[in-house]
Amino acid sequence: MQDMHINLPPGLEEFVQSRIAERGYSSVSEYVSELIRADQEQSAKRLLEEQVLTGIRSGESLPMTARDWEEIRGEVRARYDAREAR
Repeated sequence: MQDMHINLPPGLEEFVQSRIAERGYSSVSEYVSELIRADQEQSAKRLLEEQVLTGIRSGESLPMTARDWEEIRGEVRARYDAREAR
């Protein structure tokens, strides 16, 4: 894992330390990692919402075929496997 160093003004540093104590994080690194994961999740949700809206606005829907469902299952499996590999 790559080290990253950041500088925080005293007020933010105190806030981070209080969050670590309040929420039971073992370190600043764990807290910051959780913030980044939450940000990634929010970004993924926004992207999904945008894609759903694009689909809704694209016109009349078409019936799903067996091949469509198999492609979706394959994509889900690949994402799951990638997440498990971390």
